[in-house]
Amino acid sequence: MKSNLDRQLHHQAVQRALYLGRGTDPAALGELTRLLKISSAEVRRLAASAIGKLASFGADANSAVQALAPVAFRDPHPQAQQYALKALKVYGAAAREHLHDLDDLAVNQRAKDYVRRTAHSAAEAIRDAVRLEQASARHKCVRCGCETSAKEHARSQQAFQRTFCDSCFDEVFLDRRNFDTKVELNKSITAKDGTLVQSDGERLIADWLAAHGIAYRYDERFRILSGHAVRPDFYLPELDIYIEYWGMDTADYKIGMLKKQQLYQQEGKRVISLHRPDKPRFDAILRAKLALFGHQVPSPGAPGVGER
Repeated sequence: MKSNLDRQLHHQAVQRALYLGRGTDPAALGELTRLLKISSAEVRRLAASAIGKLASFGADANSAVQALAPVAFRDPHPQAQQYALKALKVYGAAAREHLHDLDDLAVNQRAKDYVRRTAHSAAEAIRDAVRLEQASARHKCVRCGCETSAKEHARSQQAFQRTFCDSCFDEVFLDRRNFDTKVELNKSITAKDGTLVQSDGERLIADWLAAHGIAYRYDERFRILSGHAVRPDFYLPELDIYIEYWGMDTADYKIGMLKKQQLYQQEGKRVISLHRPDKPRFDAILRAKLALFGHQVPSPGAPGVGER
């Protein structure tokens, strides 16, 4: 694992990570979190491993998961990524919000085999931890405040990732169904690959992605961010990148747009935002922004979507 660090500084960082990894002080989490940002993949790997060991000694689970996630899902070095995934696994239910990311990584053919296996193993362990936590916990309806049964909790968590009693569940389910029906009815424009989208701008994006062989999921129903279910316009599972097309200009739409952007920012998600005035330049914008995230799109012989 090559590093841009000065040799002496690199050696010191490695020794420090090893030392902290042999310790039992949960307060070391802060320093290890800083080591995760070092340019040396070896240091990041050792720091991730050390953070995993601190789970047994009372390290703050939420802080540990927050520190590990960027390395687990976006580190360019597979060994550092693998050790961060192993560390996430031991924090169990605290990493529940990353289950979708783990599932996507587990089937990402661009990832190393051992990284995919580790992601799958971590997802299974975290799901088991979540089930155990739910079985022993007492829950209240987030809408009316009454205590719910285990069955009510499991049902509403599966549908909404929130807890509702049966009465509130039926009302929320009806609201959600009406909203989903409205969304589906608005999908009246067909992209070249057959995907039904809601606007001409989204059609251009879908056509561009398909033309360049980039796998995408359109309007995926549930991606959990900070406890909220969101529906990204496009999610690129092999690249772990979201694309949002902001095509309206109403006050309510802008409020929802800001909320969605805040959720992405809080979770450290990689997002490409496109706006209606950008339509003539989609090709250039998408190429440039994907390149910033480390994905180079080969120049085609034919004009791009944004050049039509």
